[in-house]
Amino acid sequence: MKKDIKKNENKKQTPKQKSDKKTTKKIEKLGEIIKKKWLINGSKTLLLILIIIAIYIGVNILLKNVVLPEIDFSKDKIYSLSQETRDKLKNLEKDVNITLINYNDYDSSAINFIERYVELNGHIKLEKIDDLSSRPDLMQKYSLDETSKLIVIECGENEKTLSESDLYTYDYSTYEQIDTTEEAITNAIIDVITEEKSKIYFMNNHVAYNSQYFSTIIEEMEKEANEVEEVDILATGKIPEDCDCLILTTLKEDITEQERDKIIEYINNGGELLLMCGPNIINTNLENFQKVLDEYGITIENGVIFEGNTANMIAGYPDFIIEETQSTSLTEKLNMKMNLCLIDTGKINFQEDKLEELGVEYEILATTTEQAFLRTDLNQNSVTRTQKDSEPEDSTIAAIATKTIEEGKTSQLVIYANELFAMNMPVQINGYQMYTVSLYNNKDMILNSIAYLNQREDTITIRKTGESVRYTVTEQQNIIIISIIFGLPFLIILVGIIVWIKRRRKK
Repeated sequence: MKKDIKKNENKKQTPKQKSDKKTTKKIEKLGEIIKKKWLINGSKTLLLILIIIAIYIGVNILLKNVVLPEIDFSKDKIYSLSQETRDKLKNLEKDVNITLINYNDYDSSAINFIERYVELNGHIKLEKIDDLSSRPDLMQKYSLDETSKLIVIECGENEKTLSESDLYTYDYSTYEQIDTTEEAITNAIIDVITEEKSKIYFMNNHVAYNSQYFSTIIEEMEKEANEVEEVDILATGKIPEDCDCLILTTLKEDITEQERDKIIEYINNGGELLLMCGPNIINTNLENFQKVLDEYGITIENGVIFEGNTANMIAGYPDFIIEETQSTSLTEKLNMKMNLCLIDTGKINFQEDKLEELGVEYEILATTTEQAFLRTDLNQNSVTRTQKDSEPEDSTIAAIATKTIEEGKTSQLVIYANELFAMNMPVQINGYQMYTVSLYNNKDMILNSIAYLNQREDTITIRKTGESVRYTVTEQQNIIIISIIFGLPFLIILVGIIVWIKRRRKK
C-alpha cells in the first residue's frame, strides 16, 4: 500500500519539482564537501599563520642580538665611513664628545652617519639635544636661538663647532652639491685631539691688505687644526722657527733687503710658502721681492687678465674669470673638480731656461682659456680686447713649484697671481652680495693648499656627491613603461580567466 502511495506521489511531481529536488541535493552535497575541505585547509592555513608569526618573532629577537655588517650600496658610499676615517680614528685613545644640537628626525641621515663614529670607536660619545630652550647656557655660549643647529666636538678643553654650511660644498663644474660631512667631522676630531698644530704666519708689513681682509679664510684655517699669527720680519729679525707655512700677499711697497734675505734663508732651510700676489699694476719697484720669486724662477706680469670666453666669466665681467683647476699632486685626492674665480688676476711666467739650474719643477694648477688676453692699460673702458691688449692665449694663473735644496730637502711654493679671491671682500653679483672667498671653490682651494704645504697627512679630504638625478624618459620609453605597468597585470588576469574557462568546460 505504501509503495503505491509513493509511486503515486512521484507520478504527481512536475518536471520543475523534480529539477528543484535534484538541485537541493547537489547543494547539500556541495556544502558537505566544502565543510570537509574547509576543516582540512582551514587547519593548514591556521598552522601556516602560526608558523609565520613564530618566524617573525624569532627574526626580531635575533636582530636585536646580532650586529649586522654595514652595507652601503650608494655610488660614493655617502652613508658609510671611508677607510681613511677608519684608519685615523680606529685607534683613538682620547675621549671625544660629539653634541648634536637641534638635529631631529628630519635630519635622521646626519644622525645615523654620526652614529657610525660611535660604532667605530668606543671613546667617541654622542649626545643629542632636541630642546635647546632647556639649555640657556648653550644658547648664550654659542649665540644660538631655539631653532639653531650646531655640532659641537670636544676633547678635554679643546672644542670645535660645525654649522650646517660646514657640511657641504659645491662642484661648480657640474653644479652638484658635495657632501663634506665626513671630512668636516673627521678633521674636527683630529683638530681637538691634536696636541701640536701647524703654525701659519701672515707677513703683515708692506702689504696692500692686512690680515683683517682675510679674516674669513683665517677662521677657516684655524678650523683645520692650524694656528694663524702675523709676523713682522723687521721686528723679529727672523721668520719664527716654528713656522710651517709663510703667507705673502700683494705688496704696496717693496720688502727690505733684510726681509728678503730672511725669506730666502727660510726657503733654503726647506720652508713652505703660499703666495697670493696680484699684478703690480701701479708699477712699484719690487726688486727685493722679485729676488724671492727668482728662487723659484717665477715672474708675475704687470697686467690684468681679461677672459675672452663668456662661459668663463661672471655676469659679463671679463676680469671675474672662472677657471677649472688641473690635476696635480695638490688636487688629485679631492674627489671633485674645483673651479677658481679670480678677480683682476695676473699672469705667472716661469723662467724655463733657469729652472734646471735652480732645481725647480712646477705643476700648473689653473690656466685661462686661449681667448684670454692681458691688459696693461687699465684706463680703457672696453670689456673686449683692443689693439693695446696682448694677443689672446692661455695664461697660467696658479701653480705649484718644488725647489730641491739638497738631497732629501725641498721647499714648496703654491702661488696664485691674485689675492682678491681669498678675501672677505663683498661683491654684488646678479643682485646678491657675497664675499669673494665664497665664490665657487676659492675657499676649498686655499685650505687644501695649506694642507698640502703643511704635509698634513692626518687631514683628509673626502667629498661625496649626494645629489639626486632626475631622469626624463623619451616618448617611446614612456609608452613602454605604461604598457608594463598597466598592460602586464591585465594580461595576467586575462590568461587566468581563459585557463579557468577551459578547466570548467573539461569538467
